[in-house]
Amino acid sequence: MNRKRYDVVVIGGGHNSLVAATYLARAGLQVVVLERRSIVGGVATTESFAPGFRADGALHTASTLRPQIVRDLFLRMHDFEMAPVSTVRVCPFPDGSAVLLSTDPAQSAASIGALSPADAEQFLRYSAEMEQFARFLEEALAHLPPDPFGLEPLARDGVQQMRVLAPWLAVARDLRLLGTRQMYRLLRVLPMSVYDLMHEWFADRRVRAALGTPGIWHLDQGPRAGGTAFNLLYHSLGHRHHGLAAAGIVRGGLGRLSQALAAAARHAGVAIRLEAPVAHIALEKRRAVGVILESGEIVAGRCVLSGIDPFHTFRELVPPYELPPSFNRKIGNIRFRGVVARVNLALERLPTFTALSAGDERLLRGRIQIAPSLDAVERAHDDAKYGRFSRAPVLELTFPTLHDSSLAPPGRHTMAILAQYAPYELQEGSWDEMRSALGDTVIATLAAYAPDLPELILHRQVLTPSDLAQKIGVCQGDLYHGQMALDQLLLMRPAPGWGQYHSPLAALYLCGSGAHPGGGVTGEPGRLAAQTILRKWQQIAAPAATSGP
Repeated sequence: MNRKRYDVVVIGGGHNSLVAATYLARAGLQVVVLERRSIVGGVATTESFAPGFRADGALHTASTLRPQIVRDLFLRMHDFEMAPVSTVRVCPFPDGSAVLLSTDPAQSAASIGALSPADAEQFLRYSAEMEQFARFLEEALAHLPPDPFGLEPLARDGVQQMRVLAPWLAVARDLRLLGTRQMYRLLRVLPMSVYDLMHEWFADRRVRAALGTPGIWHLDQGPRAGGTAFNLLYHSLGHRHHGLAAAGIVRGGLGRLSQALAAAARHAGVAIRLEAPVAHIALEKRRAVGVILESGEIVAGRCVLSGIDPFHTFRELVPPYELPPSFNRKIGNIRFRGVVARVNLALERLPTFTALSAGDERLLRGRIQIAPSLDAVERAHDDAKYGRFSRAPVLELTFPTLHDSSLAPPGRHTMAILAQYAPYELQEGSWDEMRSALGDTVIATLAAYAPDLPELILHRQVLTPSDLAQKIGVCQGDLYHGQMALDQLLLMRPAPGWGQYHSPLAALYLCGSGAHPGGGVTGEPGRLAAQTILRKWQQIAAPAATSGP
């Protein structure tokens, strides 16, 4: 039995866990990562779904991955590469027109101008403003949230509080430096609906859909819901072009990123154990002192860092009587609402989209968005509100084989599709009964844009939110570990008053997407959690020196 004692025991081998583990190990701590599956990555994996075909298992882009993490962890030395893409998003429409959003704002404006000359002029001003707002938010969200609830009173640890507050004083300065007009515009935009934001800027419904639809991704909300404008900006953080999210496609699939993170972690001295599911967090006097695996093995540590979602962490790995009732109630109130399904297709060849130039593969190298209008997106959400999957789903798809042909047999291709809205719980029937119908609906929706697609399909894989919940271990299939709504962000993520990665149990911290700043493939929760632990390491390690399971 392994009785080695680590400084930090990390639960889960997702990308945030690997980021945190690497930063901690490079600071000199002994770290072990425990992953229940046979591969690392969590929502960022690339796996076989048909003989000879591999595709991403959940998410399929890394546009929100913070460039600083790529640099800090030297990921390019470990075979990580973002695929260069000039056309970042293609938005075809049923009438045969299309909006092509490029890395060059002038080219994007020209594409928009073909539909609406007035909107082309507006787009250049819009993209400049979105870039300004995104740059500010990126800086703001890169800091540990302040703690206004007094969980660490100034009287007890004033130096610690000043370390936390100092960066936010700089953020306040940067907000003021936007200028009075832009400062108030930003504060007005953040709680807006993306529907209203797009109507303020653009006249053509196709342009509104092309630019505004990303505001609803992974939300159980339609574009008319407040706060979706913030979600639009959030998706443009990390890698972007003039205020627009980059294509974010990883050469070789998103699993290549996880492999690079694992390689960087091992190079830093992190021990990664696969097929090591955690049954319980070991506690001693309301302090985390390690974990107990399902095999009964004890893995001791001075600190436990959980990269899995808050619900599984505090409701399954910790006895409820060890936590304050108020905290248990807050965790129970977190909204986990998976609404995205995954469909992977093995194709005989690339399909032909009616609205795009036949044979021009450059137009297929970025992300392709299927959303006829924001009103159509709102109607798609209406189905999910009543426990049905959308009859006309909003789709985002990529062709990973255009960037790495090894993902399929020679001459063949894969298509990776995210389909929204598909609720975790159906009002009638089960997902086992409705899975095939969902796949048929996705294919029928795409066939209206690429008529030859159905005859090109060699194999398909349909993963419902229920499948994703079981496969990856995320509550209710919510790939973001909790909805990215304004009331579940910053100091309120994962729960009000607990936005600084800590918990009511000493030496137990969070580092997953359920913590600040939120979901997606960013790496920021892992980086900031590691900073928090390192800043508090002396007080974490000192009491643990005389205790342990």
